[in-house]
Amino acid sequence: MQPTEFNGLTLALSKGRIFKETLPLLKAAGIELLEDPDKSRKLIFATTNDKVRVLILRASDVPTYVEHGAADFGVAGKDVLLEYGAKHVYELLDLQIAKCKLMTAGIKVANLPERRLRVATKYVNVARAYFASQGKQVDIIKLYGSMELAPLVGLGDLIVDVVDTGNTLRANGLEPLEHICDVSSRLIVNQVSYKRKFALLEPILQSFEASVG
Repeated sequence: MQPTEFNGLTLALSKGRIFKETLPLLKAAGIELLEDPDKSRKLIFATTNDKVRVLILRASDVPTYVEHGAADFGVAGKDVLLEYGAKHVYELLDLQIAKCKLMTAGIKVANLPERRLRVATKYVNVARAYFASQGKQVDIIKLYGSMELAPLVGLGDLIVDVVDTGNTLRANGLEPLEHICDVSSRLIVNQVSYKRKFALLEPILQSFEASVG
């Protein structure tokens, strides 16, 4: 099957908090999805603007789609951009949505062992760079979810994860420890699309900037 040709703008979003908090920004720009992704098995959605369509992806895939031009622009968390990187992408705007912190966490009041620490996380590159900046050598254990479980069963001494309210950590007997960086969602644009489709992008970018203030 040949890919369907689309001459407008393709926006990459991920389900969840980023998607929900991006919707008001899109609405202010005159863009609304014609279907609810939560009630559809589709991955490509038309909008009220016939020049804009939306792809629903895994959060970690958004920068990749934008980088390679499969999407013209997208919304990605700073944590994802730091972890996976994105060449050929302009990070144009901090949208000030989906705010949280990237932190280390561990068992409350636990004394860390003297040996080389084991750190469980899905943010392998971020964690390695952070501990290296502290002059610490650690063993990184890659996980894809349920990070809080690792210290409880002895898989890791610490975790590196995003923290919003901290309620999930506390519910599992953990506590946030060291602050790595603040996280919010960023508007990213493919470099070629920025040049070739600027006339289409410009009013949307201006609307986003006005909404963010």
